Amino acid sequence: MLIRIVRMTFRPEHVADFLVLFREHEQLIRAQPGCRHLALWQDADIPHVFCTYSHWETPAALENYRHSALFGRVWPATKRLFSAPAQAFSVNEVTPNGY
Repeated sequence: MLIRIVRMTFRPEHVADFLVLFREHEQLIRAQPGCRHLALWQDADIPHVFCTYSHWETPAALENYRHSALFGRVWPATKRLFSAPAQAFSVNEVTPNGY
């Protein structure tokens, strides 16, 4: 499983716009092949900073989503609301038995 975290900093006046956009599309994202989990987090100290936290069965599943028509609609609309570039990274959970 691949975990993807995307940290996004929005212009404060566009936070409500982002939340509407996210809520309109979150179930469609969750329904993408290979998506096992999607959550939205808000920074505890900086209220215009959010992170998406998602689980993907494989790196290929994430890449397929990133090349989908849905991503092609959602991501450009989201980026227009940013005040700084997003930071995205993928991680793997470290289990008690090693890597």
